[in-house]
Amino acid sequence: MKKIFLFTAEWCPSCKTLEPVMDRIKSTIPVEKINIEYETDRTKAAKVTSVPTVILVENGEEIRRFYGPRSYEQVLEFIK
Repeated sequence: MKKIFLFTAEWCPSCKTLEPVMDRIKSTIPVEKINIEYETDRTKAAKVTSVPTVILVENGEEIRRFYGPRSYEQVLEFIK
């Protein structure tokens, strides 16, 4: 099963741009939002160095990731 991890921060303008897109994507694939300021252990374990970072995982393993805002169509293509 595929899942998306969205690493984000409240102070991040690019994260705010991506948030409505990810809200729409939730109807297609599960999305777990991770605030980097509160979940530092998970952020470090995922080797996240910038926000927003979106990681696509299947069966517990990372398939690919992207950084920065994307359109709804771009995210749909990313999860295919």
